[in-house]
Amino acid sequence: METAGKVITCRAAIAWASNAPLSIEEVQVDPPKAGEVRIKVLSSGICGTDNHTQDGTLPVPLPAILGHEGAGIVESIGEGVSSVKPGDKVILTILPQCRECDSCLHAKGNFCLKEDILSPVGLMLDGTTRFTCRGRKVHNNFGASTFTEYTVMHEISVVKIDDAAPLEKVCIIACGFPTGYGAAVNVAQVTPGSTCVVFGLGGVGSAVVLGCRAAGAARIIGIDINEGKFARAKALGVTDCLNPRNFKKPIQEVVVEMTGFGADFTFEAIGTIETTVAALESCNLSYGVCVVIGLSPAKSQLSFDPMKLLSGRILKGCSLGEYKTRDQIPLLVEDYMKKKIDVDPLITHRLPFVKINEGFELLRSGKCIRCVLLF
Repeated sequence: METAGKVITCRAAIAWASNAPLSIEEVQVDPPKAGEVRIKVLSSGICGTDNHTQDGTLPVPLPAILGHEGAGIVESIGEGVSSVKPGDKVILTILPQCRECDSCLHAKGNFCLKEDILSPVGLMLDGTTRFTCRGRKVHNNFGASTFTEYTVMHEISVVKIDDAAPLEKVCIIACGFPTGYGAAVNVAQVTPGSTCVVFGLGGVGSAVVLGCRAAGAARIIGIDINEGKFARAKALGVTDCLNPRNFKKPIQEVVVEMTGFGADFTFEAIGTIETTVAALESCNLSYGVCVVIGLSPAKSQLSFDPMKLLSGRILKGCSLGEYKTRDQIPLLVEDYMKKKIDVDPLITHRLPFVKINEGFELLRSGKCIRCVLLF
């Protein structure tokens, strides 16, 4: 049946309130307007950020369709769209690339100013939404919304990829994989023979480990309070696993003692102020680089002794591993297809979309690195 130009009725997981299970509902998805693309979603990872939005740690306008790590096929396009066409395989990214703003025009900048991440409003750029449920308008999530059978996004957030790419795997190249892997290879620029420390061994932290290993790190220390993650982490390349609860002294002191003078590179992939400070203090006081990736609770403030930086340490943040999404994510997919990178070990569970709440439970329990929903 021809659906272009028509409202599509489909299923979506709605977040009506924080700290409540998502509700599988029938929703109406409007046709795309100018500059927009409607996509049939075929797979979506459940990211830690989805959990932060679901539990209220990161407030977003509700009700909303969450999810931002997806892959699918273009169903129809709005006026003026030229980079994708119906039938194209695409990745749905949280971070647009308009190719016009200050950030996009800078050689290294990738945090497009048309984003809806820092202060999310949950609406399209024209201030409206394409989702309706029970007669009520429903917000999108960071300009994406992948927990639905159909979604509408701006062309600038839609990445055309190789037609042969397996969508049930490359969906995590929308967020989790590049966020961690790029933090190591692009942002920290990990060097061969170096020592790295990764705080948090979930999906993003595991991708950091893969990046450190690919860059030639000699020692990778993984830190997590869930020892159930340690066997998987070692299989990915972690050489030493530490549980902070097993030590009487702060974990940063343990790391400095283990490494002699602190690590060359440290990565915070949890999202708390305490672990951010611990990661900074774990790296070498003279030349250590600390990269913050984790999303700390809204309105939290980072506080540390400025002398920690005066000695030469570098504290950096990054979003999506510094990749310019529309330019570089297709290249990551190509590398996956050529077996230059492997995202498969990060996907530990697959569930049908209707079992999305079970996927969130797996994430919270620490029993999975990444759960992918299949539509």
